[in-house]
Amino acid sequence: MAPPGKRHRAQSTKIQVIKRRLAKFQAKYLTTDFAKRLVFDPSLLWVSAILLLVGELFVNVLVIQRIPYTEIDWIAYMQEVEGVVNGTWDYSKLKGDTGPLVYPAGFVYLFTILYYLTNYGKNIRLAQYIFCGIYLITLALVFRIYSKSRKIPPYMLIFICCTSYRVHSIYVLRLFNDPVAIMFLFCSINLFMEGYWTLGSVFYSFAVSIKMNILLFAPALLLAYIASQGIYGTLKQLTICAGLQIVLGAPFLLANPLAYLIGSFNLGRVFLFEWTVNWRFLPEEIFIHPGFHITLLLLHVVLLAIFAKPWFRYMKSFAKLQPTGVGIVSQLFLLPLFTANLIGVAFSRSLHYQFYVWYFHTLPYLLWSTPYSIWLR
Repeated sequence: MAPPGKRHRAQSTKIQVIKRRLAKFQAKYLTTDFAKRLVFDPSLLWVSAILLLVGELFVNVLVIQRIPYTEIDWIAYMQEVEGVVNGTWDYSKLKGDTGPLVYPAGFVYLFTILYYLTNYGKNIRLAQYIFCGIYLITLALVFRIYSKSRKIPPYMLIFICCTSYRVHSIYVLRLFNDPVAIMFLFCSINLFMEGYWTLGSVFYSFAVSIKMNILLFAPALLLAYIASQGIYGTLKQLTICAGLQIVLGAPFLLANPLAYLIGSFNLGRVFLFEWTVNWRFLPEEIFIHPGFHITLLLLHVVLLAIFAKPWFRYMKSFAKLQPTGVGIVSQLFLLPLFTANLIGVAFSRSLHYQFYVWYFHTLPYLLWSTPYSIWLR
């Protein structure tokens, strides 16, 4: 046993060490300069991300408990997958209260799982909490993308979370399938950024199999494949994407291939004028006219062609710099991808209010890619 004097000196030394560490911590972190960095420095965005994810958990629970759920499509989803559960594989015979089934096979499998988890779709509260989880996972994936790119200041995450009443509504009060597809999309983007191209293609294709709007990202992704994987690698990735669609759709293709292809990948489908939010100022006869659809499609293709050259230049630089491990290189990949999606949204013939999640989480990145002042952004 050490003498009392030595014990006292040892304790005194430990206290001094702790004091020095506390002083260093205070000098480094408990300062006005560090507080400013937490707000403005993109390299510290992860701190705000963690705090906001915790806050969002409580906000979503509060929304679920206090705000009444509004039924729009959930019952129809359950009716559509119930047909498959009962042994119907012919897409022409699968329908719900809102009409025929118009989503690819991935939607059927995923919502069949939800069908069983929620007591055949009757436990709405449990479904809301599942979609709360989907929302939080999506936010985490988006925050990781922004943290890796070091493009967005941390304070913009507050705008993403606190100005998105509609987004919260779409996820936990409406239970649309759009958020599920978007979650898998952002998962694929994270994988592409890390160089996991094959796994990224699997997740991307699965997102497409839930809702076809994910194809709006495809033009820029194709350029990324060519720039980083070469022609052979591109064919491999496209085969993976197409192969997964065939595997998922196999039971329906065997039962009635034409009904499945027309039902789930109908590019010419006319949405009801009463639900559209982007072309409401047009007369209904113009909105439903095939010429209007063709005009929008041509404008979409022309704009993609104009952007293709700079996008490919970005993607080639991304492919060249990605192996170096430079964090901000992901900026070269994200801008073409998010822009391609926004162009597709802009020229969509019909947007419903739940389609907001198609592009909402990409808007801060696109704004911070412009030369405008911060206030204008």
